[in-house]
This record gives sequence, structure tokens and C-alpha cells, in this order.
Amino acid sequence: MKFNHVHKVMLLFMLLLVHVSQGQNLESFLEQAEANNPEVQAFELRYNISKEKVNEVNTLPNTEVSAGLFISEPETRTGAQKARFSVKQMMPWFGSITARENYIAALSEVDYLDMVIIKRKLRLSVSQSYYRLYAIKKQQAVLAENIELLKNYEKLALTSLEVGNASAVDVLRLQIRQNELQAQKEVLVLDYVSEEILFNNLLNREGELPIDLTDNLSVIEEQEELKLDVQLHPELLKYDRLYESVTQSEILNRKETNPDLGFGLDYIPVAERNDMNFSDNGKDIIMPMVTVSVPIFNSKYKSKTIQNGLRQEEISAQKINQKNKLKTLLSQAISSRESARIKYNIQMKNYSQAKDAEEILIKNYETGTINFNDVLDIQELQLKFQMNQIEAVKNYYMESALINYLGINE
Repeated sequence: MKFNHVHKVMLLFMLLLVHVSQGQNLESFLEQAEANNPEVQAFELRYNISKEKVNEVNTLPNTEVSAGLFISEPETRTGAQKARFSVKQMMPWFGSITARENYIAALSEVDYLDMVIIKRKLRLSVSQSYYRLYAIKKQQAVLAENIELLKNYEKLALTSLEVGNASAVDVLRLQIRQNELQAQKEVLVLDYVSEEILFNNLLNREGELPIDLTDNLSVIEEQEELKLDVQLHPELLKYDRLYESVTQSEILNRKETNPDLGFGLDYIPVAERNDMNFSDNGKDIIMPMVTVSVPIFNSKYKSKTIQNGLRQEEISAQKINQKNKLKTLLSQAISSRESARIKYNIQMKNYSQAKDAEEILIKNYETGTINFNDVLDIQELQLKFQMNQIEAVKNYYMESALINYLGINE
């Protein structure tokens, strides 16, 4: 059995898994994860074991060698028989060993696809964790900027308080808001540490190692038309390989209904007779043997044939069910990514308008008519739009990673 076609398809999947805008930085993390993750290593070892099993079944049954010594030596015309030595080799029916090899090779293909699937899932997990880290880092930066902005507003409020254009309550409100944002920032620090540990565990490295994240990710303005299909997804190809393994199992089962042939040789040393003298006196006995093992009671083979047929029907049903699930997930991921793009654009527009409102309020400060309640409202809106924008970017790329996991361009 050959893996060439499957290998080529899987390689193409791996190349398409990372979105081009993710950059080399994430790709290097993905390579580290594949090389170091213990779960991937375990599946690679399982695949190597299954490949080696082909050599295990490419053998004949054990050669039987036996020896016996006559306690009471039977007398024959040519002399007393002293012992018996036998050697016998059973031979499977023609093509049985090849059928066994094909069956094991088919199972090996299933293990190979299991390994590919776990690698793809690992790449998806690493990518999505990377984007969560990116979002947390960006949110921390936004909170820091807003805290500094509130500090500037606080200075304005203190100046206005001195000239009687603001109250102490305005100053206290600005300080309370700063405390709230500082608390959110500290919570994000904890979230980042937790996600950082998860990310490093996926790469099987120390959890305290720093992670070099990209500086900026942007959402593609115009989404290209997607023509994706799940037909060649390894989770579906696995069912094809399982179906083929059952086919090979049935071929092997039919081979095993044939008789096994055995060839052997018996050797009996004979002692010479002292009371007689003739040409064959003491002549040893050499007896070639042929053995036939016939499975007369073959109901178990008939039962296995029925089981194999039912198993193939089960695999076909499972494949259809899994295909429907993957198609549904792909459709949902495409829709969610488009939704994230729309939300990103809306938040961009809203944030721009909020900045315009902020400028108007600051200009009013020159006339002494600034309303710090309005300032806080605008600041909260700006922060909301900024955080939502970061969330939209994160969701966009997480859904992109899921899309690349689920489908491939036609």
C-alpha cells in the first residue's frame, strides 16, 4: 500500500493552514509545536510502530522441530528403532501473507491520518492561543492609553476646579474611573499569564519563556470569495482508509478459509541387528511428510464476513455524519469571520466619531464650558470601541485559522 497521494494532500493542507497575513513569527511557533509537542510525538511513534508491523506479519509460521527417544525400542526387520527426529513447516495458502501485509498497511494509513489530524489540531490551537495573547496585549496597551488620557482630564478638572468651573466630584469621578481601568488592566495581566502558560505548554517549553508577538494585525477590507471544500479533510480521508482496511480484512478472511499446507521430515535412527546379516541391516528411516490443515468448521469466517460488511456500512454512515458536521462548522466559521470584519469596520467608524466628539469637548474647555460628565461618557465610548475593535480582529483571525483547518480552496 502506498502513501504518496495521501502525503501530498496532507502537505498541501499544512501549507495552507497559516493565513498569509499571520507572518513568519507565528509560523515559527507552529514549527516548534510540531517538533516538540509530546502528543504529536506519541502519534508519530504509533505510526512508526504500525509501519513496522508490516515486517512482523511478513513471516511464515514457526518451524516445528521435535525429538523423541524410544524407552522401549520397537524391533523391526532391519533393526531396533532408537529415536525419532521431526521437522515441520506449515505454509499459508498462496497470497495469504500478501493479504496480511495489505491489511496491516491499511491500518498503518489510518494511524498516519491520526497523526496528521493531531498536528492540524495542534496548529489550530497554537494559532488561536497566539491571537488571544495578541488581543490581551493590545487591550492592555489601550487601557494604559486611556488611563493616561484620564490623568490629563484630571489635570484639566483640577485647573477648572481652581477657577470654579468644575467641582470636586468631577475630579473624584475621573479618579474612580482610572481605578476601574487599572483594575481591568491588572486582571488582563493575570489572563495573559494564564494564556502564556497554555501557549508554551502547546510548544512543550517552559511556561515563563517570553512570547514575541506581532505588533499589529489588520482585518482585510474586502473579503475574497471563498470556494472551500471539506472533501479532502483528513478527518474524512481517515474514514476512507478505515473502509479500505475492512476491505483488506475481508480479503485476508477469505484467504484464511483456504487450507494450510505443511511439509516436514521424520528421521528415525535404526540399530543394526547382530543376529542377522542383510543389505538393509540398521538402515535409518527417512520419511518426508505432507500436512494439510483444512478449516472444516468455518462458521467463524462466515460471521466475520458479515461483520465486515456491517462495519463498512457503519464507516460510510460515520463519514457522511462527519462530513455534514465539518460543512456546518465551515459555513459557521466563514459567517463568523465576515461578521468580525463588519464589526471591525463599524468600531473603526464609531471610534473616529468619538474622537471628533472628544476634540469638540476639549475645544469647549477654552471657553470654560467643559462638562466632565460628557468627558467620561466619551472616554467610556472610546474605550468600548477600541476594545471591541481588538476583539473583532482576534475573532477574525481565529475564524480564519478554523477555516484553514476545515477546508481547502477548490
